[in-house]
Amino acid sequence: MLHLNSACRYFYYNGTADFRKGAYGLSGLVRNEMQQNVLSGDVFIFIGRRGNKIKLLQWDSDGFAL
Repeated sequence: MLHLNSACRYFYYNGTADFRKGAYGLSGLVRNEMQQNVLSGDVFIFIGRRGNKIKLLQWDSDGFAL
């Protein structure tokens, strides 16, 4: 479950993400292109190619929430 609050840091992926990717594919973008630690509990924001869909990715103690 996503835990969104003011204590979280939010990072926006400046590009379009392939929404066929799941949590592990998007976590690769976070590590390799954004140079961030995906396991930090921060929230990572991705926008689809057309700009009409959004995905949020966050790690919690049980795994990824998407």
